[in-house]
Amino acid sequence: MERRHIVLVHGAGHGGWCWYKVAAALRSAGHRVTAPDLAASGIDLRGLDELSTFEDYSRPLLEIVGSLPEGEEVVLVGHSLGGLNVALAMERFPERVAAAVFVTAVMPDCVHDPYYPLDQVNFLISIYCCNEK
Repeated sequence: MERRHIVLVHGAGHGGWCWYKVAAALRSAGHRVTAPDLAASGIDLRGLDELSTFEDYSRPLLEIVGSLPEGEEVVLVGHSLGGLNVALAMERFPERVAAAVFVTAVMPDCVHDPYYPLDQVNFLISIYCCNEK
């Protein structure tokens, strides 16, 4: 079995801790696993008000992927909002991503701007909230 470096990316309102059982199982199978806290998440003490852009929020993931030795590839796994972080890392470092897995995750397409899925969610919320009377 081929051993991989797998990076597990949490969703909104979580931290890397949410992957602890998955990470343990993958490590037991011999894989190298990284489950970072994105900015202002998990044990990262910054507040969301300290982040200016989605790239700032994604910085811990981008630093991990960007610092890989030449020729090393990772498998990125994103859950929920983490799908957008994974997509950003794939766009920035295509040569360093062997595969991406979107686990019930936001997954942008190649036609719309990267925030289209979030815009659609906000649109549906506004319709639901305005029509629920």
